[in-house]
Amino acid sequence: MKTQKTSSFPSRLRPVSAVVLSLFASIGAWAAPGGTGGSTLVAEVEFNDTFLQQPGGSRIDVSRFNKGNVALPGTYRAELYVNQAWLGRVEVTLRQVGEDSRNVQPCFDRAVLERMGVDLAKLSPEASARLDTGCVSLPDLIPDATASFDNGEQRLDVSVPQIAMSRSARGYVDPKYWDEGVTAARLQYNANVYHSDSSGMSTTQSYVGVNAGLNFGAWRFRHLGNLTHGEVEGTRYQSVQTNLQRSLAPIRSQLIIGDAFTDGTMFDSFGFRGVQIASDDRMYPESQRGYAPTVHGIANSNARVQIRQNGNIIYETTVAPGAFEINDLYPTGYGGDLEVVVTEADGSVHTSRMPYAAAVNALRPGVARFSMTVGQYRNTSIQSRPLLMQGTVQYGISNMVTGYGGFIAAQDYTAVMGGSALNTDYGAFGADVTQAWTTLQNASNRSGQSVRLSYSKLVAPTNTNLTLAAYRYSSSGYLSMADAMALRDLDQRGLGAGMYMGGIQRGRLQMTINQALPQGYGSFYLSGSTQNYWNRSGSDTQFQAGYNNSYKRINYGVSVSRQFNVGSGRWDTRVMLNVGIPLGKGQHAPYSMTSLTHDSTGGTSLQESVTGTLGEDNAFTYGVNAGYTGGGNTRDSGTIGANVGYVSPMATFTGSASTGRNYSQAGLGISGGIVAYAGGVAFTPTVGDTMAIIEARDAAGARLANGSGLRVDPWGHAVVPTLTPFSTNQIEIDPKGLPMSVELKTTQQNTAPTAGAIVKMKFETDNPGRAAILRANGPDGKPLPFGAEVFDAQGQSMGTVAQGGRIIVRGLKADAGQLNVKWGNAAAEACKLDYALPKDEGKSTAFQTVDAKCR
Repeated sequence: MKTQKTSSFPSRLRPVSAVVLSLFASIGAWAAPGGTGGSTLVAEVEFNDTFLQQPGGSRIDVSRFNKGNVALPGTYRAELYVNQAWLGRVEVTLRQVGEDSRNVQPCFDRAVLERMGVDLAKLSPEASARLDTGCVSLPDLIPDATASFDNGEQRLDVSVPQIAMSRSARGYVDPKYWDEGVTAARLQYNANVYHSDSSGMSTTQSYVGVNAGLNFGAWRFRHLGNLTHGEVEGTRYQSVQTNLQRSLAPIRSQLIIGDAFTDGTMFDSFGFRGVQIASDDRMYPESQRGYAPTVHGIANSNARVQIRQNGNIIYETTVAPGAFEINDLYPTGYGGDLEVVVTEADGSVHTSRMPYAAAVNALRPGVARFSMTVGQYRNTSIQSRPLLMQGTVQYGISNMVTGYGGFIAAQDYTAVMGGSALNTDYGAFGADVTQAWTTLQNASNRSGQSVRLSYSKLVAPTNTNLTLAAYRYSSSGYLSMADAMALRDLDQRGLGAGMYMGGIQRGRLQMTINQALPQGYGSFYLSGSTQNYWNRSGSDTQFQAGYNNSYKRINYGVSVSRQFNVGSGRWDTRVMLNVGIPLGKGQHAPYSMTSLTHDSTGGTSLQESVTGTLGEDNAFTYGVNAGYTGGGNTRDSGTIGANVGYVSPMATFTGSASTGRNYSQAGLGISGGIVAYAGGVAFTPTVGDTMAIIEARDAAGARLANGSGLRVDPWGHAVVPTLTPFSTNQIEIDPKGLPMSVELKTTQQNTAPTAGAIVKMKFETDNPGRAAILRANGPDGKPLPFGAEVFDAQGQSMGTVAQGGRIIVRGLKADAGQLNVKWGNAAAEACKLDYALPKDEGKSTAFQTVDAKCR
């Protein structure tokens, strides 16, 4: 593109904005999107410099804007984005194409294409032959593909037509790019002290809970314990759980050595000390976790496929003519048939329906899940530690059927089970049978069966979500693992199995229903269960029902609960009314909650609380409450209390106090975490299982977008406490609030950590010097010409003169110095600009404005 030069321009018009826009538009026209890397070099642009000419003044040399800003050939480490999806960091090679030094483009070899997910079998023979010769530009390999390298963000954006890509599930991250993290020690703590005075008795209790760990390579050592102190009990430390674990990527599972629990998917969960290998669903992309059917269909042309559920579009893609398969739907809950809409290229539409109701233990077709546990049974309530082995397996046979089974082989106890989950037009069904044998030394052996049936369904016409309805019947000889081990322990100690006070389950029925009402009428829920026993009379029965709605800014709800107390033989019924009202508008407006409860004894209680937050990050929380109880079997009494909390960058602090009839209470607490690694020690108010340590030198105070209140500490560290393992996590630093003398070379990075990893992410910072706005005048006292270029003493460009003689400069190495200004080639079209900045020590977060004069 070349502009036509004009000889004159009306002096009364000064279209400065048009010039600036022309400059930026021309630079963008030369360079490919995102910087260098376009496949075509656009012709040099020439500008009309008379736009910048003052009446009677000299011309400004703008020829430097005729060329683009090209990155130099070489190798860069950059973030790779393919079709806007992050795939990790790669080595990017930029090379000069042709004779023009400005035509610098990324090039690609076989390894990079494989990482990008390109199907190499779809390359043309000519492209494959060129690829074998070394590094080749992307458009020369794949038609319509583009590559753009952003030198400032160190980012490579690649666009590849879908037809050239290998098929992979949404959210997939290749295991070879999972990050095991660095060697580090971690400590999560929770400490509190509680003092109470009640009826003339004074007690003080303290507690410290710890979750300590050490990461080395792929291994994770974890220890969970607590230290308690009481005036009567004394000081006592309890070790709750200690184990060593790691991820096993080839088999998508976790290995645990030490103390842990079984998952309870098929048999009831129990504690063990030993070795376990179990499938980890987190290693699959989110679009392949849980249950969702595989959708099959046929398209007659290049068609658009939409999948809808309850009127919502949950998936859309374009398919080629012929048979297609969609196997990466996200799980969407328990109910709602799928509607598959295929829109052909000629506009014709074909619609089909597929049942979708996730049953308990259902898996996608072709997906398998397993677990194997070997060790000792662990339960602090019994003295014995019998050996055991448990194995389970599940397999998705088809969209409709999932089969599963398992066994337990322990000392004096054996159990086997088998079952299936069905997805049908009438809802999701699950059915399984467990056979168990228990051997007792001093009592009769037991054997029996337990049958479990489950059902879930979303009733579309009424939008009723029958989340779970389950019935379980156990014969008199059937014992669960926990019951069998308790009876065995009593039997071995000579106390007799008849001493067992737990209930041997006979039958259990449970149900949960959620009903959404028409718009504006709220929602209703009902849940309940009933259970009876072989070795005691009566049934444990309970249910809850409730209704919730809102009117403008007022939230309200009413609930009722009813429970049968087997010990007293009486029903306990409670009705509660809740009303929540915001006391004002804005982020920090307090919130009032009123609760009125009435029980079956005639007792009534009224609770009123007001809560709120303060601070930029809502770091300070507070609450005050008052209550009254009276009627029925209770004496009239009132209470009043308050609580506060503060989340600092390093720890969380809490406090509470209350008083009522014949009692008073006060408590203090602190919680947080510490992470130590080769680069130093970092503190955090919260700790998760999988974390990231951020290193950003000189960026103290910068906020992290990954959580409220997360900031870089004075030593350049920060901890992001909650990452999603085996998935892409984006870490972002907000530079707002940083000193103007500090620059972040990049503000965003991505990582895909393994479970329990502590990954290190280093954000490079640069301290180029101070920044300022100079109000610059020439020797004649008039503002310097617009568009004049500014250099430092070494000839490095520092900026351009803007309107009114203002110059925005960064990287000033000294508080006072001299800059060179040039707006033409003649000696009279240049001057030396002296500046002097006030003392600041590099802490200012805004540009400082000072006057400067050329001589």
